[in-house]
Amino acid sequence: MLMNGKIKLQLPSPIHEVIDDLFIEKKVTVLFKRDDLIHQDISGNKWRKLKYNLEASKGKNILTFGGAFSNHIAASAVACNYSNIKSIGIIRGERPKQMNSTLLFAERSGMQLEFISRQEYKAKNTPEFLEKINKKYNEPFIIPEGGANQEGLMGCAEVIHELPDDFDYIITAVGTGATIAGLSLGLKDNQKVYGISVLKGAEYLNNEIEDLLDLDRDRSKNYELIHDYHFGGYAKIKLGLIQFMNDFYAKHGIKTDPIYSGKSLYALYDMIQKDVFPPNSKIIYYHCGGLQGIEGMEKRYGIDLF
Repeated sequence: MLMNGKIKLQLPSPIHEVIDDLFIEKKVTVLFKRDDLIHQDISGNKWRKLKYNLEASKGKNILTFGGAFSNHIAASAVACNYSNIKSIGIIRGERPKQMNSTLLFAERSGMQLEFISRQEYKAKNTPEFLEKINKKYNEPFIIPEGGANQEGLMGCAEVIHELPDDFDYIITAVGTGATIAGLSLGLKDNQKVYGISVLKGAEYLNNEIEDLLDLDRDRSKNYELIHDYHFGGYAKIKLGLIQFMNDFYAKHGIKTDPIYSGKSLYALYDMIQKDVFPPNSKIIYYHCGGLQGIEGMEKRYGIDLF
């Protein structure tokens, strides 16, 4: 257990093999990198992306962005609270009449929430908007949505150093692209990362990842985005996904969330079934956390998980 200020972190996070009939049949080895166990409230890639941002803020107020079910908003609120840093969350959409569990958790963790229209949210990276919030909040340290900046990449890149050297593929969920970009930085020439987009119509992410990595557009890449497993879009689900998550938990005792990790795990099984990975491949499934969002999704859709 690593101490970071007042935060107790389980780092490096555990990694273990999951044995499954499908994996045996297809002759692949699957190791789970359990970043969901780093911390109860700042788990997975959220801690990875916040780590160096907290250092870079040098104690200034931190302002960041997210939607109503944002894992990043919840994790930022807790991390700032532990670090005695004031946090402000700019939330996409009007303030709901009844706050969901994610937003309530963020407020109770000390984050000041400001709700803005979806139209205004789209302009959040414009000079005019940034000037406005800099004046309003006294020049805060701004973390982009999802922690998608160079500090976030640095944190995610450290995951690779905690993995065995001889893996062939790594699978991760993709929202903003920072995680897959960070993971790609440490790969060997014979290794590849597949990113499972949880957003519908997110082909634009290819350019955003290239921008994060400062890549030449024509350069060959060690990552690939897959857009076939979003189940309707961000925070959208289908009963088949929920059944899969419940079945996996009953068999292996590992929880996933319906926004990120459940979709990437479903994709992993489907890709193995379709022989995307050659026999004798060693695959890392990167469990990026996000379990705090389960309660809100259960209430929103009237479903039961685990």
